Amino acid sequence: MAHTPVNHPARPIYRAIGGLVGLYFVVFGVLGAVGSLGNDFFAQDDTKALGQGTNLAFSLISVLIGAAVLAGTVLGRNRDVVINGYLAYVLMVIGLGGLAFLRTEANILNFNIITVMVTMALALVLLMVSMYSKVGTDDEHEAWQKARLVL
Repeated sequence: MAHTPVNHPARPIYRAIGGLVGLYFVVFGVLGAVGSLGNDFFAQDDTKALGQGTNLAFSLISVLIGAAVLAGTVLGRNRDVVINGYLAYVLMVIGLGGLAFLRTEANILNFNIITVMVTMALALVLLMVSMYSKVGTDDEHEAWQKARLVL
């Protein structure tokens, strides 16, 4: 049995937080795309959006991630749990990859340290949201409550 809460009382708040994270990624991506128009797709320059280093590639990735999170939030019924969980891990990989290649020629997403920190923080927020947004039947909720009391 999974140890994530089912029908958590603060579930609507967590879903709203997930929606805000998705909205942030869309806004960041659009601002980054507008700021990097005319540059190369994987440009490594001083283009910034909301204080974070970006280029056209990372801006488009951010728009796609944000749109997926928003779509999951709108659809709900545990689709958001799956989408947010997987995208949280994808963002962690992107953030750690950005950190690993920060001051090299392999920094194809034009990351700076602020971009890494924000990406990792938002990934952790999405992971938390995915853990507390699960919806289930009353039987599943009672089974989770009993399992929680045993531990």
